[in-house]
Amino acid sequence: MFKGSLVALVTPFQNGQVDQEKLRELVNFHLERGTDGLVPCGCTGEAFTLSFEERGEIIKAVVEEVRGRIPVIPGTGSSSTQVAIELTREAKRRGADGVLVISPFGNKPNPEGIYNHYAHIAKEVQIPIVLYNVPSRTGKGIPPEVVTKLSKISNIVGIKEASGSLDQVSHILSSCEITVLSGDDSLTLPMLSIGAQGVISTVANLVPQDMAGLVDAFFQGDLERARELHFKLFPLIKALFLEGNPIPLKGAMKLAGLLNGELRPPLAPLSVGNLDFLKRAMADYGLIEG
Repeated sequence: MFKGSLVALVTPFQNGQVDQEKLRELVNFHLERGTDGLVPCGCTGEAFTLSFEERGEIIKAVVEEVRGRIPVIPGTGSSSTQVAIELTREAKRRGADGVLVISPFGNKPNPEGIYNHYAHIAKEVQIPIVLYNVPSRTGKGIPPEVVTKLSKISNIVGIKEASGSLDQVSHILSSCEITVLSGDDSLTLPMLSIGAQGVISTVANLVPQDMAGLVDAFFQGDLERARELHFKLFPLIKALFLEGNPIPLKGAMKLAGLLNGELRPPLAPLSVGNLDFLKRAMADYGLIEG
């Protein structure tokens, strides 16, 4: 259902508040550069710092600006199943095309608990759901056998795989037909090669045309062009994960003139040494002057 280069959209802030004007500007930036879908209110969007009301207003603004041209799939995950249901219900009310639901973080449920969490959400809200496996943030991965079981629920349509494991992706794709989207920018091409259908990307906030170009080239059978873009993007991707996402990303977008770089506490700006490294990577890419 969802495929291509989808962007894990940053949340722009101005003096501590969501900058709605800049948010709409970013939506059009992506529409003009080949992005296939937008994923606001995820980890890259600092969702854990957003209120329920802010999430609703962000989704509303993105949906209004997109006007049905590409899918909008906001993050609606929570450690609480009931809160995740409420967030998912709100996303549907605001016109989202689907939702991205991170597995419960902090409380580390067992496999049965993970299954029940997603099954309850899917039962309560009839909207396409993309699972989100990111054990580096949640402390607990979604086992492949749980993904296989969840894939039998009709409105669970995909999984964003950010485990960093091609074995995990291989287990999933060999056991069920759920759509896999890469959640690790640097593994997008390898994941596509074994059956993933696209990526929910961080680096595409900065260079959407190149990540979209990589995915398009792969599906057009131009593997040499896809490899060329993979190796071009690789050093920049690594620089964007020198510290916790989206700290380097917002620093990079500020350097590129796309954002003011404001983060919401407890996130703090990139350290000086890592900022110098990021500047070199951006200069090598041609995004800023060296």
